[in-house]
Amino acid sequence: MAISENQLETWSHVGSQQQSAATYQTIRSVLEHPDAPYAGRGIDVFLQGSYGNDTNVRGSESDVDVVICLTDVFNSDISGLDPAEKEAYEANRSPAKYGLTEFKSEVVAWLKANFGGGVTPGRKAIAVPGEGNRRTADVLACIEHHRYTSYRSPSDNRHHIGISFITADGDRIVNFPRQHKQNCTSKHQATSNRFKPNVRVLKNMRNAMVDEGFLKKGVAPSYFLEGMLWSVPNQNFVAGYQQSFEDYLYWLERCNANELSCANDLYWLIRESSHVCWNMQNYQTFLAAVRRYWNSGHR
Repeated sequence: MAISENQLETWSHVGSQQQSAATYQTIRSVLEHPDAPYAGRGIDVFLQGSYGNDTNVRGSESDVDVVICLTDVFNSDISGLDPAEKEAYEANRSPAKYGLTEFKSEVVAWLKANFGGGVTPGRKAIAVPGEGNRRTADVLACIEHHRYTSYRSPSDNRHHIGISFITADGDRIVNFPRQHKQNCTSKHQATSNRFKPNVRVLKNMRNAMVDEGFLKKGVAPSYFLEGMLWSVPNQNFVAGYQQSFEDYLYWLERCNANELSCANDLYWLIRESSHVCWNMQNYQTFLAAVRRYWNSGHR
């Protein structure tokens, strides 16, 4: 027996926005302050993650994810260029004296000066502890990334703009959060505003499955769930949540999973040994678990 429409409708509701919005504004005002040690350099501060995409759910995902990106310099991916274009790029490239290492150090020092010694650099982001009505926030210090598709000169080229950062383990990670957000918004509009509520339904269902022992925590990160649903054809999102779930799960169980894309549409959703892709085992484990949960009628 399927989970009730009432339960799914409850799960579709967006989580609290007011406190997270206030937290973001507080963090942003500090990061953009004219007394910051990196003031005068080009920076871009924005929200990413569930709060940035309006897919946050109640009672979880409480951290507010803030990006501060250095835009004065960038690193590049020129693997898609032909030999002549690569040669032209290298001829015009000049090394920067100030980069991610110096920038992140200044961001950490500035956050500690404003929010105290509890500010802690983690594997990827800098944790800023909550206080009073301010939520805990993760601040990601990064630099701009360009993935080139053509290059003739600095003024005649095409590229996708993303972000790049290095983890505490020394791994460089490149992602495209603005494209993710834009594509999710376009999908939401193309499905008569049904996409994001269905994402929230699936996130809440995932959380319930973890709580009730159907799924181990960490198997199905929210970022990958958003990409998975973004890849589902629009016609599978219909008026009722029960029917939408049955339609898109049926489609996912029969599609070629290797052809699914992340919501940014610049990475495959499922690939092995990648920092930005889901592995096939976890994807299949999630699909099997969510089918068992749905058929159990647990709610």
